[in-house]
Amino acid sequence: MNHVGLVLVTALFVLLALGVPIAFVLGLLTVAGVWMIGVSPILVAQRIMAGTSVTSLLAVPGFILAGDLMTAGGLSRRLIRIASAIIGHVPGGLSMAGVIAGTFFGAISGSAPATTAAIGSVMIDEMEDRGYERVYGAALATGVGPLGQMIPPSIPMVIWGVLADQSIAKLFLGGAIPGLLAAAGFVVLSYIYAKRNNIPKERRSSFKEFMFACVNGIWALMAPLVILGGIYGGAFTPTEASMVAVLYSVIVGVFVYRDLKLSQIPAIILAAMKTTSMIVFIIATAFGFSWVLASEEIPQKATEAIFALTNSPAAIIIIMCVILLILGAVMDNVSAMVILSTVLISVGDKIGMSPIQLGVFVVITFAVGMVTPPVGYSLFVGSSISGLSIERISQYLWPFIIVLVVVVLMIGFIPAVSLALPSLLR
Repeated sequence: MNHVGLVLVTALFVLLALGVPIAFVLGLLTVAGVWMIGVSPILVAQRIMAGTSVTSLLAVPGFILAGDLMTAGGLSRRLIRIASAIIGHVPGGLSMAGVIAGTFFGAISGSAPATTAAIGSVMIDEMEDRGYERVYGAALATGVGPLGQMIPPSIPMVIWGVLADQSIAKLFLGGAIPGLLAAAGFVVLSYIYAKRNNIPKERRSSFKEFMFACVNGIWALMAPLVILGGIYGGAFTPTEASMVAVLYSVIVGVFVYRDLKLSQIPAIILAAMKTTSMIVFIIATAFGFSWVLASEEIPQKATEAIFALTNSPAAIIIIMCVILLILGAVMDNVSAMVILSTVLISVGDKIGMSPIQLGVFVVITFAVGMVTPPVGYSLFVGSSISGLSIERISQYLWPFIIVLVVVVLMIGFIPAVSLALPSLLR
């Protein structure tokens, strides 16, 4: 690595350690890099504009807003009611209902924090009333959050598709089986917890109660079918699907369920705009920084350094997994993906990993960071909703994290886990 790369990489970690916001870090280092290598700042500005002027990125604010609207519109509460009517009578049934509802909501929101907020706001108090420890309920809500990034649609999959120039529809499908595997693992954890702690079983729902829950929640169940059916049926693109999701959320929340008031919508839009602006700011500065790194061939040199350690694809997959898990625990997912994308794509290509498999592997590995201290966004949401400390919740989170890591390793070593469904698309 030359002196420019050494200075930039060192400064990156120093500034992050000092707590400087990641977008400002990347912006400052981009300016410094341009000055050191002596290129026109106009070139960097052009790269930043080109990187952020991608139509697919319009799906990000759409899915963020749709998730917030659906949470306020009562869809998550009705999904939980349906799941509880189906499986609530088995040991750990209420906990399993939270997992199932989180899986369905993940197929609507595309966001880990939104999924945690939607499930946690309903489940934590309810589970405590039914004999579960409050901290377990908070850990469950936090743990199911990453399903929002795994089950299609997924906001991080959109971002990776833009970075790697890959089909977003195929990336969406690639995350479906891993998401369902993780959900199955969480269901097993729910059963084990209930058995060990002698949680009383719920009364089996009558057919009438089951039908009432389904009829009352039919519009919530229809949401994933409308969004994903439209994408894979060719009715609209993923970007257009995000806007369809927003429209669907407003219609159902305001006019069908009537839990969402028109007066609430401006505040929800403002919150979604704040989240979107933060993400786009990070992406913009990270594109500039990535261009500076690429101009100095730092990604290629980093790839060579990794292969100098070992030529074994299996060992390299494990190395990537460890690095991504560590970075996901201390960095924002979006900025980490943008910074590392060129290196990861290069490494994946050299070990023969499919671009779709690589994308699913990266996104879901970083999804583990959403529930890992110290900067896991879903962990902060779970703490805020439950009123419990991050440290307390973290003690109960490790079984969920282990399940997620096992799924990540399955993606890395068993290509069919992430490629079986995308292979059906032409």
